[in-house]
Amino acid sequence: MNSRYPEHTLRLAAPAKINLFLHITGRRDDGYHLLESVFVPISLADTVQLTRREDGEICLLDPPDGITSDTDLTCRAARALCAETGSKFGVDIRLTKRIPQGAGLGGGSSDAATALLGLNRLWNLQLSSERILSIALNLGADVPFFIRGVPALVSGIGERIRAVTLPVQHIVVAHPGVPVSTAAVFGHPQLIRDSAASQAPIFTLSHGQNDMQAAAQLIEPAVSALCDSMRNIGLKPRMSGSGSAVFALQGSAETACRAASKLREMGVSAWAVQTLNQHPLHADFGAAII
Repeated sequence: MNSRYPEHTLRLAAPAKINLFLHITGRRDDGYHLLESVFVPISLADTVQLTRREDGEICLLDPPDGITSDTDLTCRAARALCAETGSKFGVDIRLTKRIPQGAGLGGGSSDAATALLGLNRLWNLQLSSERILSIALNLGADVPFFIRGVPALVSGIGERIRAVTLPVQHIVVAHPGVPVSTAAVFGHPQLIRDSAASQAPIFTLSHGQNDMQAAAQLIEPAVSALCDSMRNIGLKPRMSGSGSAVFALQGSAETACRAASKLREMGVSAWAVQTLNQHPLHADFGAAII
């Protein structure tokens, strides 16, 4: 939060995530794929500004390109919260996007989770974490992870979340400038769909693989080219989510900055960031929201 804003306005960070690994372990009868992944929040973040309205209207101000109030997940989150609670308040939402869209970094899901957490406070709803999580799951499989906001083993269709302890890690995140369709990845014949569930009680930072990466690289050659560019400067790239963003673990902030600088010199969008042990809101709002 920022003390420069009045109490009826919250300005909140919505962090991205990476998937240290992502295994597809099966498919349900209804077509949903079963996943196993370690999600980790990172310091690359959007900003979600929420200003309370007294008239019950939910408005998205100055929407970023490609986003409308009808499709924006933060507006859907606010409407779902109103429907769940009967709140008479509304909200003006302003998004400052830094997380690339369609990148597998969870930007839209994080924005929605941040909106739910912020509005729970702004509208003085005092909802329990269980009620917030139930709303979150109806918004998307990744949203509950961002509600909890800690490194976690996520399984099933995203509803099973178990916190894990990991050291803070410096990483470089790169984006090829194009999105990858999650639906296209799930429908690709080269998608790995039968990975064995991991039996490891403790996950190392280099555990496993991303079962979606091979399919994503075939769908979007720019992802494959980005991985090649990263290997050429000594990095070990791994895709996050269904793509198109790729990351590489680094030993220090300095090496992450150097790697990001080299990639930017090659015309690649890149960020030197670090993993987070908790969502930034938890420090402001307290552990009760976890």
